[in-house]
Amino acid sequence: MLAADKLQLQSALKQQATALKEKEFQLHHSNLMTVGTQAAVLAGLDITMFIEFSPAPVSDWAEEHQQFARILRVIYYGIIVAAFCANMIVVSHTTALSVLGAGLALRGPDGSMLTATDGLYEERSSVFTTFGIGLACTVGSVLVSVWLMLPWESALICWLVALFTCRKIYLNYVRVVTRFDFDESQTVDFRDFLEMPALKFITPAQTAVQKVMGMGAVSASATTSSWGFGRAMRKASSTSQVDDQHHLIAGQEFSDSELSLDQSSASGVDMKRRKGRRPDNNDALMKIV
Repeated sequence: MLAADKLQLQSALKQQATALKEKEFQLHHSNLMTVGTQAAVLAGLDITMFIEFSPAPVSDWAEEHQQFARILRVIYYGIIVAAFCANMIVVSHTTALSVLGAGLALRGPDGSMLTATDGLYEERSSVFTTFGIGLACTVGSVLVSVWLMLPWESALICWLVALFTCRKIYLNYVRVVTRFDFDESQTVDFRDFLEMPALKFITPAQTAVQKVMGMGAVSASATTSSWGFGRAMRKASSTSQVDDQHHLIAGQEFSDSELSLDQSSASGVDMKRRKGRRPDNNDALMKIV
């Protein structure tokens, strides 16, 4: 009874720990999907800025500024392509994590929910870093494009606004990270519940079957022992009968030998008597003569 209660308690704890870990998995999954969606939007914006944007030809610039215009064009196209590639990396990364992570958590072996959740948590840093690079490159392309499209007065104002936006994004990021930062060693961990060893519990039916099998084995061994004992007794009785026959034959032979010895001894005595009588007869004859 206690073993069954312990098994039920372990199963309940493990089930509740898995449910809590599933909540954490859904949290990381939704966060990654949100970042992936935003990266897809930025990738569409980047490719539009790459295709639709047509800066003024270099020949329209003053001769002393043509080299500067070429440098700005190179910087702009390089940054916008880098932004598009970074956002596409985020989209592909989050898609792979969503599909493979959910498949492992639901269809994997025992403990897969823990592995999938920890995997998503570890991969999120790479996703966030790449997304930050894509966002920075997108805003940076705006800083360059204003000088290629607008007169210097308008370009200067737009450049200052874009620069202020970049600074504000960075300060907001630092403030939010500082506000919600925590020590990773103090996080709630369910590994001790999810990795507890399973208790081997034998049901009453299994116990009854084992008892029946044990009784069958005992009866079989008893039958074998009794059969062996009977066989040994029969062998011993047959051996004793053979020994009795041998003793009887030996006794008969011994009595025959004794009889022959008695007969031989009796004949010897007669011979001696006869031999003893002859001298007496001879003496008698000699006396008569």
